[in-house]
Amino acid sequence: MKIAVPSPGNTLESDVDSRFGRAAGFVVYNTEDETFVVTDNNQNLNAAQGAGIQAAQNVALTGADVVIAPSFGPKAFRVLKAAGLKTFLCSGGTVKQTIEDYIAGKLSESDAANVEGHW
Repeated sequence: MKIAVPSPGNTLESDVDSRFGRAAGFVVYNTEDETFVVTDNNQNLNAAQGAGIQAAQNVALTGADVVIAPSFGPKAFRVLKAAGLKTFLCSGGTVKQTIEDYIAGKLSESDAANVEGHW
């Protein structure tokens, strides 16, 4: 299983980014072999609009099965769901702790966007 988490850094010890669409990148962790890759999201940092949609499409292209973030806007949420990804909410911390919390069943699956677009 692959788990994607937005982060401004490129390690498991990096913080979780509070933003989804405008995160600097995504750490994509593979639970099968305990490896990870970082996918860049810089093209969306200053996008006038559509950052959430583009970020969701990029995450889907990584092969992720699950996305964990503090917030999902409505457009990003729809794209993630349409791509078949499960979405979970976290409250921040490090990427590693967030992934551990997910594996331990401590996170709640999101059934809707939890922020308005362009917040």
